[in-house]
Amino acid sequence: MTGPASPRTATIVRETSESRVELSLDLDGTGSSQISTSVPFFDHMLTAFAKHSLTDLRVTATGDTHIDAHHTVEDTSIVLGQAIRQALGDKSGIARYGDALVPLDEALAQAVVDISGRPYLVHTGEPAGFEHHLIGGHFTGSLVRHSFEAISIHAALTVHVRVLGGRDPHHIAEAEYKALARAFRQAKTLDPLVDGIPSTKGAL
Repeated sequence: MTGPASPRTATIVRETSESRVELSLDLDGTGSSQISTSVPFFDHMLTAFAKHSLTDLRVTATGDTHIDAHHTVEDTSIVLGQAIRQALGDKSGIARYGDALVPLDEALAQAVVDISGRPYLVHTGEPAGFEHHLIGGHFTGSLVRHSFEAISIHAALTVHVRVLGGRDPHHIAEAEYKALARAFRQAKTLDPLVDGIPSTKGAL
């Protein structure tokens, strides 16, 4: 197996007129996290993502949450995607694919990840009206898909997420983030049987 030549870590700072995000991660961590985005429910989701993907994650973000949570969630997700892509390096030795089915009480979500270098998101199954529901005060259900879209694009991942069941919006959203985390955990894993980059093209 040929693995990465350096630790799979990244630190990125992004500042716009709408938000400021400082983020660092270690893909070979234990799932520890320190998250403060000023959007409490999003903090909860990123903490779950770190824990279940075994990615050490530090995030400090501030933004115009007096307007709504949209810009802060979007910009944090952009930076998370950028950091994942940077930390993956040339992707030598990775498993590449991951698939996870995660329940949370009555909710059930599936995520499939391909560290493909081709950004694509397919996201289906959220119940009607979910996108309008306020979770935790000011995190709307629509931000789940928007967050996944930003991560997928900027990390250059192919991601399929399906909600197979659920009633409680909190449970649905959390099952989705945990499923994405578990699938990403599999995909980023260094596989001792993989020699070089897992693609017939020789690049991802």
